[in-house]
Amino acid sequence: MALIAGLVIHSFIIGVNVSDWWRGKSVTPVDLIVTSLGIVRMCAQSVNTLYLLVDSVYTGGLDLLIAINMAYYLFSCANVWLTSLLSIVLCLKISNLHTRPFLYLRRMMLPRTGCLIVASVLLSVANLLFPLCRMINEVEFGRIYNITMYHQFTDCNNSHFLYIYIIGDFFPLLFYSISSVLLFVSLYLHTTRMKMSSNLSINLETYYSAMRFVAFTFLYITFYFCGHYVCFLYYHFYCVDLPWLIVILDIPSVLHSSYLIYTTAKLRSQMSKVLQNVMDFLFQRKN
Repeated sequence: MALIAGLVIHSFIIGVNVSDWWRGKSVTPVDLIVTSLGIVRMCAQSVNTLYLLVDSVYTGGLDLLIAINMAYYLFSCANVWLTSLLSIVLCLKISNLHTRPFLYLRRMMLPRTGCLIVASVLLSVANLLFPLCRMINEVEFGRIYNITMYHQFTDCNNSHFLYIYIIGDFFPLLFYSISSVLLFVSLYLHTTRMKMSSNLSINLETYYSAMRFVAFTFLYITFYFCGHYVCFLYYHFYCVDLPWLIVILDIPSVLHSSYLIYTTAKLRSQMSKVLQNVMDFLFQRKN
């Protein structure tokens, strides 16, 4: 159920933005990041489901499981980097800071959003190189000295996944925390000044919507990171995987993408049209 919901939501976001680009319409930096997030999250959820199915029915060696597992961690790391990039871009576009470094970052980063997306994916790949190389060396060592691959892969004391989740995700989480705090504080101060002014015709709902989105994204990224960290600690101390928790961690990604559709006017309008067409089709079929 989580996989089907994720495929529908993520493919809808990708389809709307890609169709606009195909028709020659303008695509904003936020659209590029949201589309990339949809692709990465859909791939991560599909690979995670594939790993659970292969693990339950596959009886061969662990080469296939290792490859699928590494692919999932690649997409998971890319999800964190792209979420951080989305927060940074929103901070640069919405925040009303006017300092010289902030304006310089705005002029430099916003026109190069596509390059930053590629850089985020490359950083995710680089984050996996060190633990992947160590894992390959251990597997080859086990083959030479007749040590089972299962023992090498499930060594509870290895630090491969600790490196991925703690050291690898430190910098994107740091960038995300700084940009989200700056954006939320800036929006809060701006709305406070607007409410204190004598102009009662100002509509503050747009600012409140942005603040709610920042808060929801903060809760999402905190739950996502802490959930994976709990999986690692439980495996480290008890040598037991928690596949049910990994499946649960896919649900907040679907909810966050759904909230992106709700807060983005273009996506919300297209979703309303799709739902209206579905309802018309169902009622016509009933008649």
